[in-house]
Amino acid sequence: MSLISPACRDALQHWLDSLSALAGRSENTLIAYRGDVVEFLLFMTLHHAERHGLKALERITVSDMRAWMADQRGADVSARSLARKLSAVKSFYRWLAEREGFEPTAVLSTRAPKFTKKLPRPLAEDAARAMIDTVELQSTSDWVAARDVAVVTLLYGCGLRISEALSLTGADAPLPATLRIVGKGDKERVVPVLPAAREAVDRYLKLCPHPQAQDRALFRGVRGGPLNPRAIQGVMAKARMQLGLPSTATPHAMRHSFATHLLSAGGDLRAIQELLGHASLSTTQTYTAVDTARLMEVYNRAHPKA
Repeated sequence: MSLISPACRDALQHWLDSLSALAGRSENTLIAYRGDVVEFLLFMTLHHAERHGLKALERITVSDMRAWMADQRGADVSARSLARKLSAVKSFYRWLAEREGFEPTAVLSTRAPKFTKKLPRPLAEDAARAMIDTVELQSTSDWVAARDVAVVTLLYGCGLRISEALSLTGADAPLPATLRIVGKGDKERVVPVLPAAREAVDRYLKLCPHPQAQDRALFRGVRGGPLNPRAIQGVMAKARMQLGLPSTATPHAMRHSFATHLLSAGGDLRAIQELLGHASLSTTQTYTAVDTARLMEVYNRAHPKA
């Protein structure tokens, strides 16, 4: 950061503060944006062999943008990652141009590289059930095993993100028939809680040796602190090795499985969007592509004329 002028650093921080206050961006998103823009500013400083102030940023050209993108691709940055970085830079420039009153066309007109969007990688229904059963066998401690099963059941049964499941507190127990979840961008949604998920959490609470408090994390680590998501990632990694599942069988894959299995059973796309907390229906629509791909796979494998 020492190569970036104080004025640029201040502008960057003000932009991030505005995203936090007005747009409700998460802390992880802000950290990623900061890293992307700082990396861009450092490149421009070295590219022009001078420390960039705000006035220098106003003079960035199309040629400069091409040089930056070529540098990124030369460093083996994927097209997807570069598109994300460019999006952050454009967002910063759009805000800065309005604030400083300059024309940002050179930056905003830069086209993102094309890439194929990755489809979600859900588990098959029997594999999702086997994952929950196998997770329980990974710990010699009954309460830890019950805890891991409860978390993974919530991911699959309610379509929660791992961060959402681990943000539950003692005030949420015993789990009601519906949960009010605050997800990405502080978007609030209500999700139904299956009896199997409530029972799994109740069993964990009965076995957990750490006293519960309304303002403390519902799911605890071995020493009593809030459960780290890496613990669930680790136990699922062990389970998938035993089951012979691919590396894509992660906690987030259980959320993908929730959505895909609902859609396969005839679930309404709009309802699934609400259950997942997606801001845009286009995000949820990726699951229709997954379902179509699965149907074609079954067709090609089973139809006598395929």
